[in-house]
Amino acid sequence: MATTAGSLDVRAQFPVLSREGLVYLDSAATAQKPVAVIEAMDDFLRHHNASVHRGVYPLAAESTDRFEGARRDAAAWLNAPARGTVFTKNATEAINLVAYAWGLDNVLAGDRILVTQMEHHSNVVSWQLLARRVGAFIDYVPVTDDGRVDLDAYDALLERGPKVVGVVHVSNVLGTINPVAEMVARARAAGAVTVVDGAQAVPQIPVDVGAIDADFYVWTAHKLYGPTGLGVLHGRPELLEAMSPFVGGGHMISRVGDQESTYAEIPAKFEAGTSPIVEAVGMGAAVAWIDALGIENVRAHELDLTAYALDRLEGLPGLKLHGPREPEARGAVISFEVDYAHPHDVAEIAGRRGVCLRAGHHCAQPLMERLGVGATTRASFAAHNDRSDVDALVEALGAVREVFA
Repeated sequence: MATTAGSLDVRAQFPVLSREGLVYLDSAATAQKPVAVIEAMDDFLRHHNASVHRGVYPLAAESTDRFEGARRDAAAWLNAPARGTVFTKNATEAINLVAYAWGLDNVLAGDRILVTQMEHHSNVVSWQLLARRVGAFIDYVPVTDDGRVDLDAYDALLERGPKVVGVVHVSNVLGTINPVAEMVARARAAGAVTVVDGAQAVPQIPVDVGAIDADFYVWTAHKLYGPTGLGVLHGRPELLEAMSPFVGGGHMISRVGDQESTYAEIPAKFEAGTSPIVEAVGMGAAVAWIDALGIENVRAHELDLTAYALDRLEGLPGLKLHGPREPEARGAVISFEVDYAHPHDVAEIAGRRGVCLRAGHHCAQPLMERLGVGATTRASFAAHNDRSDVDALVEALGAVREVFA
């Protein structure tokens, strides 16, 4: 992989990008997959496929080794304990697992739950369901005009003694990189358990789960150039051991009796049923791919693209940017609105030119309300993008303006 300061040369490794005229700027929704991931999954299905943990024959042992190896590799890459690394269906399910398996036993009537205004719905609705069931209340940390968490308000809300604090590491709308290690430390001092949504962070910036020290940290494979269908929950092992199972069935048990069962050790206790084996293999390949590339190189490359895009977009007439203006304060996500067209029209016309943008509320309606808009258009960058993709975005916006302005 050829790399220079602030640049990467990996586009040819993504088969879908060979489509003529395709400019993919929607990696915040799902990332495209490099050949290394596709081939790893293909090889597994062709040569190693068997159910894990149950068979003693060689093929089953090979399958189990690859499955558990992916868990160990992902945990080691992010400095998290493998035994506290639980595979789920996606990041949303990981947060729901915590809300149900930890929340139902620990959050009581009258307790408070604290989240920020910039959370993805996954880190809002899960807590709303819990709050409604047990009679708890949800407080929201406000977002400042420049798209940051109001830390003074955060401290004031912590004084109310919330049982749990949920915070996104990198906003999927504003791109804001939150000071999660600092926020976790303040929450722990206030007696709260912390849940960090790292779905946007893990593919974009160096993440050290151990240093952040959250009680729970979640992310998803499909945004890290891996397959859909696999989320990852890094939990503090002592909390996971004390929690009730989330789903019951095969694999998560030690012994089943007529009236009650004993459960397997973590993380198996939270992985009922047939495992997402090929998805884990693909995720492991994605971790190896981006680790070889260097997450620091990815960050430098995307930082350059974000700075270039902010400079180019800020000069366009009728366009308003959301989020911090300093590229260093944000991930590779830019949301904006134009005063001459609805976001869906912007995305539709850009799409005709091959430029793939996301339009809508981005599963962040409380944030949209804070911004005073119903929707925005979002461009998000990845390792395979370059400055010509930003230029194509600007040209597409010019075409939109010609139609509507």
